[in-house]
Amino acid sequence: MRKKAMLWEKLEGNKVHCFLCAHHCRINENGFGFCGVRQNIKGELYTYTYGKAIASHADPIEKKPLYHFLPGTYAYSIATIGCNFRCPFCQNWSISQVKARNEDIEGYEMKPEEIVAEALRNNCRSVSYTYTEPTIFFEYAYDTAKIAKEHGLYNTFVTNGFMTAEAIEKIRPYLDAANVDLKFFNDDTYKKICGGRLQPVLDSITNIKKAGIWLEVTTLVVPGQNDSDEELRKIAAFLGAAGKEIPWHISRFHPDYKYLDSYPTPIETMERAREIGKEEGLKYVYLGNVYTRGETICPGCGNVLIERTGFGASMSERFLKGGKCRKCGTSIEGVWEGRRMQ
Repeated sequence: MRKKAMLWEKLEGNKVHCFLCAHHCRINENGFGFCGVRQNIKGELYTYTYGKAIASHADPIEKKPLYHFLPGTYAYSIATIGCNFRCPFCQNWSISQVKARNEDIEGYEMKPEEIVAEALRNNCRSVSYTYTEPTIFFEYAYDTAKIAKEHGLYNTFVTNGFMTAEAIEKIRPYLDAANVDLKFFNDDTYKKICGGRLQPVLDSITNIKKAGIWLEVTTLVVPGQNDSDEELRKIAAFLGAAGKEIPWHISRFHPDYKYLDSYPTPIETMERAREIGKEEGLKYVYLGNVYTRGETICPGCGNVLIERTGFGASMSERFLKGGKCRKCGTSIEGVWEGRRMQ
């Protein structure tokens, strides 16, 4: 379904400027943006992703991953085709790297109202815009998020963070949480590997936090690309300066897509990354894509407050529903039972 896009402006000569994401594409008439799903038609910008889902499932919220946001609940997860990055190790490349051509868009029709109905039918507490890049199907996510809010549901983005401040401000009233993928701390690597840049991602992390949206960050540790102590420390130090309460998910790389000649991240590297995060003062550091219990531990007394096995989570008797450690009274930052703890 072709729909008039949001967050763009007209330029001379029937060109348009799209400021949805940080590419800031200037698109000639009949041309597509970098994402491949937004087209300039007669000086107007349209999106081809509206109402055409490529994936929809009820997932544990821990799969996003969001560990400090309504743990143990389910999120109805939705995606369309398209992405504004070109990551050669993308695990969802078969849907993220699809482009719009002659309106032959992969997927199936699913209206925003139907997404919300499915979320409620599956006893989900939230709707998650995930799998590909939610910025790319922004209009679809925006309309769905508004309806979800009206029905008492929460909304979350799982994003590469390559969006504009205008996009964050637009979605802010309806977005409750986001997990931002901070892939590298090197601008040249972002350009070479993803076709993006570092600073806009850092700006998004800062802006999301300032907007009062609950924030968690994931870094996929790729051997030979971002696994040095120096780069991992720069990431951890940035997060520590932004907020030591921001959960950092350190995810293990497995060969996929165009990175089949590489090798899985050594467990020793993962453990070292966690040590670095702790050294930089981060309160909550988790390992992903490895066999680990992923426990949430009280930074005040060391009590295990949330126990996790796989994507399941259960509250310990030591953890009060109000978000405090029963033993020492330390407030654990996050959104618990619908109430946010700072």
